[in-house]
Amino acid sequence: MNRQDAVEQYNQALKMGKKYYNTCVSQGVSPFPQVLDQMLSGISTAGTQDLGVIEIPSERIVGTYSEGRKAAFAGNFMPLLDTNTEFAAKWIDLCFAHLDENGIRDPVKAYEYLGKFYIQEGNKRVSVLRSFDAPSVPGQVTRIIPAQSDDPEIQRYYEFMRFYKATRLYSVFFTQPGGYLKLMAALGMDPDQPWTEEDRRTFSSAFRRFTEAYTHLGGDKLSITPADALLTFLQVHPLSEWKDQLTDEIRPAVQALWPDMQLLSQGEPISVSTEPESADKRPLISRIFGTPKLHAAFIYDFDPRFSAWASAHEQGQKYLEEKLGDEIKISQYMCEPSADAAMEQAVQAGANVIFATSPTLIDACRRLAAQHKNIAVYNCSLSMPYAGVRSYYCRIYEGKYITGAIAGAMADGNRIGYVANYPIMGVAAGINAFALGAKLTNPRARISLKWTCLPGDPLREFKEEGISVVSNRDADGARPYLAWALGTYQMNPDGSARPLASPCWNWGKYYEQAIRGIMQNGIESVRSNKAVNDWWGISTGVVDVTIDDTLPNGITQLANFLKQGIKNEEIEPFLRPIKDQSGQQISDGSRRFTPEELMSMDWLCDNVDGAIPGFNDLLPQSQSLVRLLGIYREQIPPVTEEKAL
Repeated sequence: MNRQDAVEQYNQALKMGKKYYNTCVSQGVSPFPQVLDQMLSGISTAGTQDLGVIEIPSERIVGTYSEGRKAAFAGNFMPLLDTNTEFAAKWIDLCFAHLDENGIRDPVKAYEYLGKFYIQEGNKRVSVLRSFDAPSVPGQVTRIIPAQSDDPEIQRYYEFMRFYKATRLYSVFFTQPGGYLKLMAALGMDPDQPWTEEDRRTFSSAFRRFTEAYTHLGGDKLSITPADALLTFLQVHPLSEWKDQLTDEIRPAVQALWPDMQLLSQGEPISVSTEPESADKRPLISRIFGTPKLHAAFIYDFDPRFSAWASAHEQGQKYLEEKLGDEIKISQYMCEPSADAAMEQAVQAGANVIFATSPTLIDACRRLAAQHKNIAVYNCSLSMPYAGVRSYYCRIYEGKYITGAIAGAMADGNRIGYVANYPIMGVAAGINAFALGAKLTNPRARISLKWTCLPGDPLREFKEEGISVVSNRDADGARPYLAWALGTYQMNPDGSARPLASPCWNWGKYYEQAIRGIMQNGIESVRSNKAVNDWWGISTGVVDVTIDDTLPNGITQLANFLKQGIKNEEIEPFLRPIKDQSGQQISDGSRRFTPEELMSMDWLCDNVDGAIPGFNDLLPQSQSLVRLLGIYREQIPPVTEEKAL
């Protein structure tokens, strides 16, 4: 190597610096490196920490500690001064030394703040190394610790400091709090468990190859970091599955989950479909050549003979067979030995529509959808933010409003019992709709709320409280409900029970309309690049209310009036003044709640006595479902998986 090579390197770097400068000026942003001491003016800090000499990721170097020679560099640390300057001569000398066999070895001095680095001494060394695309720069680093606050960026950074203490890695950054705990859990590591050198090497190598695949597909154009994308990827593909694969081997799996990563980047809400879609939205070529003959496979996580939930879906499957059995093929599979095996078996048998009837099957659905782009995949769950899998559930709160009105009219006193199952999406809306319905017919009605996911015996407790009218689990719509177990009923002094009414799920109605939609619009209408949730109600027939024949005529007429009003969208249970338990005005009665607000509702009406239980209070057998669908699922600490490093 000779000095002329160093001069040429400076000219190339100067060209990159001027291009960066001109682009920034045209966009109206500063073209120079950030200055840390200006940024920290007036900001409270919590001290400093000496990190010693570390390898600083080159892309994390964003500025200088003080203004100094800021004008000599563009924001990308490429030079801005012409070759005849003293600055250029020193840069070229340093570059020539770097090209020598000894290279640049002296560490720079830098400050780190919120995961970004600001150079105090060694700006030209950084510039030279960056001009050669060096992935890291050795540096003596002092960390400036921000004062704790509720700012998500500060919370995320404190999580990073805990992560760094265990891993000594600076290459992993998330855009939102909670990412580091989820990553450690996915890798099978305790949050504070120190990593060995082998752990660091294994993860760093795999993460680098994942990042290369992610960037090749356009990840640098998304607003999320490679670490954010990695978490999405690990939900479907555990590290142990691909940690030894090459970048080109990882890329197809990353591409298959690309829609989920785009959704995460765009921050788009889940698209909620409240009624069947209109026909003929498929491309012209599909309308000309038609839709392939459909084969719908139902996947069950529980045996319908022993599970009321699975039995309800099996009844829906039978309803579909009665309605469309001559036009489509229908099959049924149990998750043995696994959900993935059952779904793959269905695909091999020719299934091109999958109905996975339990929320716990969502991960298997995502893997199947990623592998088979020509299959319509449905999962019975609510508010799942994944593309490629269409989730479906019912607006059961509409039926709860009607049974609440019946309960308010039939209760001997002002107190009515309500048994809820889990604090998951949509449940609070059902509780509140019932409470509002009860208030409609009895303005003094109060709802005593109990949970099956907590220790205790709700029915015994209601009896001790002198409560005779109770809302228990809902009927499945496939068979007569049992007064002592399902629906809203009146407990008699002799221990017998009188049925009053029950919301019910008619899953067959959903399955029929979903299949007819595919027949009309094609499988591609289900395979959206957005997260879509079908959330249908009384107007579609998927939700209904069974009313006992022995109810007084006036109450029956009121219930039917409410049902028809909801069906015609003339009555909306939440379109009224509402206060929560603290007395805060939630609505003045002039606006409609959005589907997203109803799904994620986490407050209770002022006439409800009881509370939404915390995760740690739940019975162990209830926690897995709440972790998946809970209204506070983002705040639940993740479960540590099997060690993958």
